[in-house]
Amino acid sequence: MNQTLYRPDRFFFGTRSLPCPYIEGKVERKVVTDLSGENSEDLYSRLSRAGFRRSHGLAYRPACPNCQSCVPVRIDTDGFQWSKSFKRTRRTNEDLLAADLDAVATVEQFRLFYRYQHSRHGGGEMAAMSFNDYRAMVEDTPVETRMVEFRDPSGELIGAMLCDRMEDSYSAVYSFFDPDLASRSLGTFMVLWLVERAVKLGLPHVYLGYWIEGSGKMAYKARFQPLEQLQDNRWRSLSG
Repeated sequence: MNQTLYRPDRFFFGTRSLPCPYIEGKVERKVVTDLSGENSEDLYSRLSRAGFRRSHGLAYRPACPNCQSCVPVRIDTDGFQWSKSFKRTRRTNEDLLAADLDAVATVEQFRLFYRYQHSRHGGGEMAAMSFNDYRAMVEDTPVETRMVEFRDPSGELIGAMLCDRMEDSYSAVYSFFDPDLASRSLGTFMVLWLVERAVKLGLPHVYLGYWIEGSGKMAYKARFQPLEQLQDNRWRSLSG
């Protein structure tokens, strides 16, 4: 990190430029701040509404030179639209048992995480993570973080989702699943599960991170309607 910005109650740090993992030929930079200390939960909620995401004990937001392709998005759960495809995915996974657990890393989770990474993202940095790296990702958090495990009728772990619970929302931090079970659409199902949980708890939003128009990796996010995007410091509708 090579630049420091000051706000009355907080320091924000600018990271150095690195190759963009999403758009070839672009570079990425981030604005980062520490979430630890008093009122971390409230700070995290406010920063999420401002388009920040969490990694370990830090909140970050893209600050890339000459590029604004990464758009913060969140699902409006009040009017969530259950498409035929979503209903089918929910029926397909009715046999799964979901367990909402404390954010504690296990070897069983890591084995599934490892398989997922090497099948879906073999060239990415996360594919090289050790168990200690994975444990830090799960457990190094200053806010209320949950690990939701999904098991089939035999008790086998086939999916897991790390998510943050905030005052008025959930944030989907990271999810992974058995890469051999494509017919279950587990990635979609886990988001649907989180939306249903948010509705039951009266939470109006589920944050999905960043969306890039034209990116195949992020195209699925636009299917969750109504979806809102942060644009010009205001949350506006993003039509699918």
